[in-house]
Amino acid sequence: MRFVVSAFAPWAIAGVLAGAGHRAPPIDSAAYAARRAALAATINDGVILALGAPEPDADYESFDQTPSFTWLTGILEPDAALVLVKRGGVVTGQLFVQPADPEAEVWTGHRIGPAGATASTGLPARPFAQLPAVLDSLLASATTLYVVGVDPAATGAVLSRDAQLVRSYVARHPRVALVDVTPTVRRLRGSKSAGELSLIRKAIAITVDAQATAFATVAPDVNEFEVQAAIEYTFRRLGADRPSFASIIGSGPNGTTLHYNADDRFMHAGELVVMDVGASYRGYAADVTRTVPVSGTFSAEQRALYQIVRDAQAAAERQATPGALARRMSDSATAVLAAGLARLGLIESDTATYDCGPDRRCEQYTLYYMHGLGHGIGLEVHDPDQFYYSGKVEPGSVFTIEPGLYVRRALPSILPDTPGNRATLARIGPAIARYADTGVRIEDDYIETPTGVEWVSRAPREIADVEAAMRAPRAPLSPRDTVTIDWYRATAPR
Repeated sequence: MRFVVSAFAPWAIAGVLAGAGHRAPPIDSAAYAARRAALAATINDGVILALGAPEPDADYESFDQTPSFTWLTGILEPDAALVLVKRGGVVTGQLFVQPADPEAEVWTGHRIGPAGATASTGLPARPFAQLPAVLDSLLASATTLYVVGVDPAATGAVLSRDAQLVRSYVARHPRVALVDVTPTVRRLRGSKSAGELSLIRKAIAITVDAQATAFATVAPDVNEFEVQAAIEYTFRRLGADRPSFASIIGSGPNGTTLHYNADDRFMHAGELVVMDVGASYRGYAADVTRTVPVSGTFSAEQRALYQIVRDAQAAAERQATPGALARRMSDSATAVLAAGLARLGLIESDTATYDCGPDRRCEQYTLYYMHGLGHGIGLEVHDPDQFYYSGKVEPGSVFTIEPGLYVRRALPSILPDTPGNRATLARIGPAIARYADTGVRIEDDYIETPTGVEWVSRAPREIADVEAAMRAPRAPLSPRDTVTIDWYRATAPR
């Protein structure tokens, strides 16, 4: 298939132009040095060791650097390490990387080597094989080894390479205390710099354009994998590294499974499809979900559920003011969802509960809304944000708001069989049957600024706008391989 973005709705082009208009301030060596200094300022004298991700077991497998190591160094090659030393308040550092090796590069590509690492970071660099000897020398006179990305308390029959490496150092230097500063790095990562914000904006703009491609692809008799292919083609065509997580394209009953990603069912007229996707651009993630009617128009039942979710999202947005308590966003959204479910008869009242275990009662709304309201985004699709630590929304925060409602046909079988639950099901059962196999999630990406929250992922989300986008002219699709399609029809779930 060939998808031409310019053939789709104007908002698709607007997404690309918005992303192109943000000229990212470089995350240069000075920016990485400032991050390392911020980490060093949080510790007493000692040695900091940050390990990058190892080389994949097979040279044809994809490699992704660990987010915290990326944040501290910008080095994107495997088998790299950062060592910082703080003595008397003075901080020095050095990198360890794989040496340039023309023979190895036949298989795995160019390596920057120590000289390249120094040129890009300003830090002195050595071959990675020298790390053990250097650390042994440093730990001979240090009292604390601070580690990033390694759990000092890890247990189990099989420890990771990094955990084994750190344990070996401590075993040789038993008077050295081992301290995990990964939580500190994650807290520092919670406030995004101007350079990071520009990269995130670009990732979001690409994702919005991919949603435009998806809107133009969804139709009765189209398979979920065709929509996934259209989205991920758009990611790469517009310069994204990859999807920031496994794309979720769930039609009909699959839309009620939160992390569904088989993406191999044919869509049918009259259904909804939930499309939860995100591009990764230069390591930074986006995460945008849209729920659209396969036939182009919402039914009365779909419209009712969708509007409740959209109203809940709007309620959360109104609470996202600088300095506000983050929990107010969730509290407001939950109140709207519960009231809406009660209006539809899917729960007995907005405060109703059910028997969820021995001597336990749970809110009935959680039968249809069982996940959190949102999360931070950045180097990870679930990235740390400031409000994880302060409880408040502050400028520099980047996060999602993603309420949802999911009416699973099998819901009655999930409830424990108690007299109270049987009575509840007798009252809400007809509504469950009416709305069964309907899932709705709307997810957007936001940046908190000094003057308020900014909605960045501007794909259509109001009912009228979604339906209008579904009616927009579409580029023709190439014919499909009938042998393959017939096989999927015979084997794929309905």
